[in-house]
Formats: sequence, structure tokens, C-alpha cells
Amino acid sequence: MTTDHTSADPRFAGLPARPGKIVAVHLSYESRAAQRGRRPAAPSYFFKPSSSVAASGGTVERPAGTELLAFEGEIALVIGRPARRVPAHEAWEHVAWVTASDDLGLYDLRAADKGSNVRSKGGDGFTPIGPDLIDARTVDPAALRVRTWVNGALAQEGTTDGLLFPLAQIVADLSQHMTLETGDVILTGTPAGSSVVAPGDVIEVEVDAPATGARSGRLVTTVVAGPDIAFDPALGALPAVDDTQRSEAWGTPADAMATPADDTSAPADAASTPADAGALTPELRAKLLDAPVAALSQQLRKRGLDNVSIDGVRPLHPGAKLVGTARTLRFVPNREDLFAGHGGGQNAQKRTFDAVGAGEVIVIEARGETGSGTLGDILAIRAHARGAAGIVTDGGVRDIDAVTAVGLPVYAAGAHPAVLGRRHVPWDHDLTISCGGATVQPGDIMVGDADGVIVVPPALAAEIADAALAQETEDAWIAARVAEGHPIAGLFPMDATWRARYDEETAR
Repeated sequence: MTTDHTSADPRFAGLPARPGKIVAVHLSYESRAAQRGRRPAAPSYFFKPSSSVAASGGTVERPAGTELLAFEGEIALVIGRPARRVPAHEAWEHVAWVTASDDLGLYDLRAADKGSNVRSKGGDGFTPIGPDLIDARTVDPAALRVRTWVNGALAQEGTTDGLLFPLAQIVADLSQHMTLETGDVILTGTPAGSSVVAPGDVIEVEVDAPATGARSGRLVTTVVAGPDIAFDPALGALPAVDDTQRSEAWGTPADAMATPADDTSAPADAASTPADAGALTPELRAKLLDAPVAALSQQLRKRGLDNVSIDGVRPLHPGAKLVGTARTLRFVPNREDLFAGHGGGQNAQKRTFDAVGAGEVIVIEARGETGSGTLGDILAIRAHARGAAGIVTDGGVRDIDAVTAVGLPVYAAGAHPAVLGRRHVPWDHDLTISCGGATVQPGDIMVGDADGVIVVPPALAAEIADAALAQETEDAWIAARVAEGHPIAGLFPMDATWRARYDEETAR
């Protein structure tokens, strides 16, 4: 049926009234679970504000400084009468209407939300619903279909017989915990095929019952660029992306790697991403995040690499782990005539911070000179907004409290209030440099923790990550034996007797 537009607010034209609450299901389709590589045993939920609702034909903004706005075509249920502790076999009687919805999400803010989705999915216009309502009494909840098109091409198609949890179960489960009130909306999850959209893209979602021909009509939303207003780091979390968020936003790691980040904010002459950046896969990144720097350093030394430590730098966030591919920047000692030609305007320093890619680490050669800053809070905010994995400088940092507050992993040799030109000229970028006594090339893998930062050659990264994690397992076993009272002799390192015991116990 066509919706009766009784609401005075045009945002709710696809609903009988403004909903009191919107509850969304995290993961509910077999196809989506297979794509994500995880299958929940029970449904889980999050709330979306009613202020995020939009009508068909509207627009949704992708905020400035972000790249991962993703669509999720879904079946929306509208509650017709209150439901509290209803059994599954009666739950559908409390659903009055079915319609189409798009559970839009901004993956750039997903990690900051820690599962709540308040910022990543609560933005204005992030829940288009409509345009028409299907009478729930006229359809079989196990025989509904949802389809999504992007720029006219079919992107998603799923039917409710592919749900992990039937629609009635979702309604009944929620009613165990809260009263579902008249007008409340439940977004029931999305099938595989959700992906990233950019300004100019047009998303269409439709729900129908093929057996009866009942349809919600096409829910149409156009993506537009938001105003050039940056998120304020003094107020809250900033957008940030990594390989995991990019992979989940695009749908698969292969899709994320095959599709370049859509970002028109970088200058036209910005340097390209180092060619070796693809060596750091999401799987390898996860291993390096788990492996202590000390263990990685030990494995590199075993392979003859003893000069890979960035000496003299300490973390602003000792509890944060740094993993990313190097993007390099070189400063030379200040000479007034050279600074006049290289220090102003869009110099090498600013070009590097404007061009840094998601998952990259800006590594700065400052010759160990701490007598001025090599970056401040504005540049740290820019790197964070671009999705950088961190910054390493063997020079100083100015505005150090503000830089720390940005939350980006930063390693520096010290703090200093003076500006760059006191000691340095920003000279060039994306070339082989020296930082803290170590040679760093673009595309090298940087790993840091409270012990410091090391440079990992990409060709060895997977091998040493596996070896370091295996050594950590062995060391933990040895530590447990020492804690039991065994002497160090013969145990650390293990002799043949202890090795045989270790092999036997770990093989079980």
C-alpha cells in the first residue's frame, strides 16, 4: 500500500509516524556471515536515532575527510501493536508493515564506536526508509526479498529464507528485553554485496514478496559530499581507517585492494602510494599487531639484520601498537636561503601529510635534531583524518599535548616549542632516508610498541611474524615452567629433554 503521509516532517514520509526507536541487527544473513567469516550463534543489536531517518528521493552526505560510506539494503519491520515477552509463534502478529531501508554506515568512525555504531551509523540521513508500506498480514515473512542497485546495477539480492534468524525470532527476542512500541522500526540485517559508495552515486533499495507481487517501491538515495568542515579533535574521535575497516566496508579484502580510496582532498601533484604498500595484507597486519617488537627484532637479528631499530624515539602512546608501511620525509639542516625557497607554501612536509594513505606511517629524517618541532597538532590531525597508521620522527614534536590528544600513534625524540625553520628545511619525500640510525625505504613495514620502533623489510615480514609468534608461544611455556619452580639451566634455552617435553605437550 502507498504510505499515508500523516507526518508533518518530510523525513518520515515513508513511515506512519516518527519511530520511538530503531533497532538494527548486526549480522543476520548466511551470505553476509560467509563473507565476513563469522557466524553468530544468536542475534545481536544496536540502536539508531530516529533523527537519522530520511525519505526516498533524498540525499546523504559523506563527511569531509572520510572515504568509507557503505550502503546496506535491508527489510524494515514496523511494529503495529506493543510487544512484550511474546513467543516466536505470535511475534509476527505484532508487525504491521514491511518496507525497504538502507542502513548506511561510515566505517571511518566504526573503530571509535567500539560496536555501538552511534557515530558510524547515526548520522543525519543514514537511515532512508520507504517509500511505501507493505501490509505484513498479506505476506509470508519467510518469503520476502530485498534488492539493492547502485547506479542502476544490481549490487545485492537476498531472501528471508537465507536468514540466520527468522524475522519472528528477532521480534520475539527483542521483546524479551524491552517493550516494542507501536511505530518502532526493526532493521533486519543485510545480505552479501554491501559496499562503498561515493558522492554522485545513486542507491536504490526495494523489498518485495515475489509470490504476491507486493512491493515497497524503490527507495532512492543520492550520495553527496558534505561541507568542508573537519571533525574537531577537541570534541571527540576523529575518522580513521585501516585494512580491517576498508576490507569490511568494501566487502572483501580483494575488493578493498582492487579499488583505490576515493579521496579528492589530496592535491593533484601528491605523491603516489609506495608500490610495496600492498605487501602488508590484513592477515599480516594482524600477526604483526600480535607480535612484540622485541620478538620481531630477535627474528630479524637471526637473519643477519641487526641495524633495523629506530634509536632514540619514544611513543606518545606507550600502550598503542604501530603497524604500517613507510611513507618517508627528509629534512636537511636549516640554511636561510634554502628555507626561503623550500620552507613555505605547499612544501615537502605539507605535501607528505596531505598525501599519506590509509595504513601508512610517515617516517621523518630529522638527523636526531630535537631543537625544533618536525610536526605539530594540525599536521597530526591531517594524518589522522587521512587514515595514517602513525608517525615516526627522530626529531622533536611541538604542541605535544595537542598531538597526543589526536590519538594517532606517534614516536618522537623529544618535545620542543620552536617551529620547523629553527633547525630544518623540508626538502623531499618518498625516498630512502635515515631515521634514528636506521635506513628506511618507502614501503618498508614499520612496527612499534613501548619498546620502540623497527623497520621490517616487506619480503621478510610474513616469515618473521610467524617465527616471532611461535617464539612467543615457546617463551610463554618456558615462563610457566620457571614459575613452577624449575631452574633456568637446561630450560632457557631448552635442552633436548625439555624440548621433547615441550613438543609432546604442545602437540596435544
